[in-house]
Amino acid sequence: MRTEQIALSPLAPGASLSLTVQRFGAEGARPQVYIQASLHADEVPGMIVAHHLRERLKALEGEGRIKGEIVLVPSANPIGLAQRVMGDPIGRFNLADGVNFNRGYPHLVPKAAERVEGKLTGDGAANVRLIRKALRAELDAWEPANPAEALKKTLLGLGQEADLVLDLHCDSEAVVHLYTHTQSEEEFAPLSALIGAHAYLLADESGDEPFDEACSRPWAEIAARFSDRPIPFGCHSTTLEFRGERDVDHATAGTDAVAILDYLTLRGIIAGEAPSVPEALCRATPLAASEPVLAPAYGILVFKTEPGTKVKAGEAIAEVIDPLTGAVTPAKAPSDGVMFARIAMRFVTKGMRMAKVAGTEATRTGKLLGA
Repeated sequence: MRTEQIALSPLAPGASLSLTVQRFGAEGARPQVYIQASLHADEVPGMIVAHHLRERLKALEGEGRIKGEIVLVPSANPIGLAQRVMGDPIGRFNLADGVNFNRGYPHLVPKAAERVEGKLTGDGAANVRLIRKALRAELDAWEPANPAEALKKTLLGLGQEADLVLDLHCDSEAVVHLYTHTQSEEEFAPLSALIGAHAYLLADESGDEPFDEACSRPWAEIAARFSDRPIPFGCHSTTLEFRGERDVDHATAGTDAVAILDYLTLRGIIAGEAPSVPEALCRATPLAASEPVLAPAYGILVFKTEPGTKVKAGEAIAEVIDPLTGAVTPAKAPSDGVMFARIAMRFVTKGMRMAKVAGTEATRTGKLLGA
């Protein structure tokens, strides 16, 4: 394992930060895998999975079994880790401006496409190298306006070099689920099965420029723009949601780490016998078919349904109780599907997002992710 520290913009004079990057396998070898944990710094399940991955990767490297290069950032957000308000960690949003750490990554396609115009050939591999170089140049030209943007530039610089990107997150209370680009469905289908995902959500563009799409979307858009040239999909990227915020234990994290390594073995990045892939718990569905359940009233929230449960449209999955009058208002599933995530709070205001149901019929447009 080779460890490096990347200096980040200081939060204030004398308040310097750095990003820890750990590399396994031969430097620059292909395929390259980039794995980062806890971009939302208060989402700890990804961080403990990264801990177990690191220990296993060190052993695999010692055995000479890593055939590409695996780059691990075990804690991707030192800014968020340092943020607390009245003792509570705030790792999802930058307190300086309220922006989500997993939103607002630069969309590099327009000018990167200008850079490769007239230079693409009939050699797909050469085209991938040319496009990757153009994306890197555009990212280098981006001037961050604040420390959070400087962090985003650093992380995207690591991710856009990789062939595969795994971004490890969690939800409030949830079962395992993942998000990826529509063109990466086949690539990550074995991973979805290996980690036991209950929802596998696909979108060409989900809105607000999250990290995983900043890595993968350029390849779909540039290939569509230059459809007369062979352009392989140069970066398959996924966001893995490892259950809920409190699901932090060694047994679970160790199992998740093994599932990721089995996937990398299946893809030939780690040498060894290819593992058997279990039957998937779900099939891929459009992210546009995933609908939020909104609180129908103000009051005490009592869930009637656990994450991972299949529900029917109109079924009451929770009730909201007015603490003053005792009035009970049911909160109903918007569609048939799987309720795969819910909030941790138990008092809600009217219109608040309370849960998510992965349906099968795409009904939503515009921004498809929550805040």
